Amino acid sequence: MPKTNFCVLFNSASTPKKQACFDTKKAGTVEKLYSKTENHAAPTYDLNNFNADAATVTLIPEEAEDMWHAYNLVAVGDSLRSTTIRKVQTESSTGSTSSNKVRTVLTVTVEAIDFDTQACVLRVKGRNIQENQYVKMGAYHTLDLELNRKFTLAKKEWDSVALERIEQACDVTQHADLAAIVMQEGLAHICLITSSMTLVRAKIETNIPRKRKGMCAQHDKGLTKFYDQIIQAIMRHVNFDIVKCIIVASPGFVKDQFAEYMFQQAQKLDNKLLLENKSKFILIHSSSGFKHSLKEVLQDPSVMVKLADTKAQSEVKTLEDFYQMLQTDPNRAFYGVKHVERANEEQAIETLLISDELFRAQDIAIRKRYVNLVDSVRENGGEVKIFSSLHVSGEQLGKLSGVAAILRYPVPDPDDDYDTSDED
Repeated sequence: MPKTNFCVLFNSASTPKKQACFDTKKAGTVEKLYSKTENHAAPTYDLNNFNADAATVTLIPEEAEDMWHAYNLVAVGDSLRSTTIRKVQTESSTGSTSSNKVRTVLTVTVEAIDFDTQACVLRVKGRNIQENQYVKMGAYHTLDLELNRKFTLAKKEWDSVALERIEQACDVTQHADLAAIVMQEGLAHICLITSSMTLVRAKIETNIPRKRKGMCAQHDKGLTKFYDQIIQAIMRHVNFDIVKCIIVASPGFVKDQFAEYMFQQAQKLDNKLLLENKSKFILIHSSSGFKHSLKEVLQDPSVMVKLADTKAQSEVKTLEDFYQMLQTDPNRAFYGVKHVERANEEQAIETLLISDELFRAQDIAIRKRYVNLVDSVRENGGEVKIFSSLHVSGEQLGKLSGVAAILRYPVPDPDDDYDTSDED
């Protein structure tokens, strides 16, 4: 499987040149984040701590999801560099002209963006800003960004929302709504599954003695050790705050015996994390404990329904909570940017609901307004949920102006204040 590199180059006068390379195997997702200075390798570095002035990002999208992230990253005013095809006219010494198509690399200042979701192509129109033998400075050109075509994006300023978008695209755990344990006696694979990839986080192989007449103790001891290793791997690799469903699949009754043992041990050792998430485990039949058995497991109708439900379950639940609050306590449920900003001034926002469509505003001042709102809510201890406008919950939020908030305590409706001042 080909590797993808998300490289973020940060250059500023105040800090030495730093590079954060996101080594990936698929879909713009990443196992580890490394950062390096020019002189020595450094430990893992948090993206939020980079000085992001005059930074460039080089991306190679491999899945439709990557193109969606790119659409949310590219904005009017950015500089974008990519390979393209240009029709060029040439004139011979006799005065005759001919045209042919040439492949070249162009850098344009972005003026218009169009995303074709069916063809999965991002079309970026702008003026050429670098010398090129085929295209004059200032000439218009449209770059077609497609899957597996590298492009480099430069922004004058990388705000927190753009950096968070990169982290989401690069952090597999942010997308791994589903985990799976595919097992048979002596073999188990612990996997994290997204809509576009499966990542094996642990492979457990143990030699379990066969059952012999009058000598079952060794077999039981080996099986217990095997089960304990799987439980340890689940605790190490599965983030229960993100994962909404955990499949346990095996041939025969291995899955049932393991699940029974796991929850008996959780009760015995008072493992609250496992006990509280017991409802997330579902048992499914598989032909073996090898990774390829995941294909048949994921084709199971009950699993397909569960996977569809997990994709944006958190956002859907948050939107339901908002509508419920709007009915029961309207002064704790605001929507519309002016009302939400008023609530934020009071530091009253518990959860901010905001559509990613708002961050694609062509007016930089409007985008900054929403970015500042997000940053302020987080600084005040609030939670921020950024909804995808391609999901049904994002469409519903869009009908409420694209921004809403659940408040910690009731705040008077700003419109009431205006009415009172008018009467005065």
